Amino acid sequence: MSAAACTPASMTPAPRADGRGWLVAPALVCLVAMFVYPFAYGLFLSFQPMEGGGVFANYLKFFSEPALWPTVLITLKLAVPATLINVGASIPAAFALRKSTRASKFVTMLLVIPVTLGTVLIADGMLTYYGPNGWFPQALHALGLYRDEVRLTHNYWGVLISLVISGFPFAFLLILSYVTGIDPTLARAAGTLGAGPWQQFRLIYLPLLVPGMTMAACLSFVQAFSVFPSAVLLGVPAGATRVVSIAAYEAAFESYDYSLASCVAIVMGFVQLLIVAGMLGARRAFYSGPTTGGKG
Repeated sequence: MSAAACTPASMTPAPRADGRGWLVAPALVCLVAMFVYPFAYGLFLSFQPMEGGGVFANYLKFFSEPALWPTVLITLKLAVPATLINVGASIPAAFALRKSTRASKFVTMLLVIPVTLGTVLIADGMLTYYGPNGWFPQALHALGLYRDEVRLTHNYWGVLISLVISGFPFAFLLILSYVTGIDPTLARAAGTLGAGPWQQFRLIYLPLLVPGMTMAACLSFVQAFSVFPSAVLLGVPAGATRVVSIAAYEAAFESYDYSLASCVAIVMGFVQLLIVAGMLGARRAFYSGPTTGGKG
């Protein structure tokens, strides 16, 4: 009989607690302090209407006031096209720049420069470049391409252009990482079987790109849906570009109704959650297995 078998159970050393679990404590504390608590407090505050009328009074007011609920539709009219443009333009750009060369690296650097500028600086530059007396309208008139007044600021189009400029780099970088990670031998194998470039993209690259396209679309949509500086500086805050964030700002800092402002913010977050959940759910209909086998 071995010595281990003769050792009493009471003398067996107790397993040590894994201290690595404490490494997540700082991140967990930050998550609770910076997101969970503010969200819970805002949700609770939204059910405490300043003017009374029941716990759901703010939500009833939001969906009955002509100055409040249409802001959701206005924001969607900006966020959805901006998301489609950013993701749609990122795909051909990523394919064109997927090979690591000096030229592709230089062009990639140029495409991601707007990330360093910020929305306010982009808006200020657009006012100078796209304004009625800016370089772009003057160039169109000088070349005889357009005779009427060019209106690309202080309207819907100015805000949409700013969302594309600020959102494209994020979508492009994310999709570029997916494109360069797809095993190039898959397309070569399809080519040997007679598949043309379009068939290779449609049957091989596109299904494998769906996870990356979905994540890029989610990030681009959330960024565009929360638009505020561009809607104020380049749009019509009281009209065509009165987005949800402006309604929340007015409720909080003009009417000083923080309860209603919290309600608007909760509705804003709920709409974003629905759209993102829908996109993530639709992704499951496509292939979600391994896509890499070496860098392309």
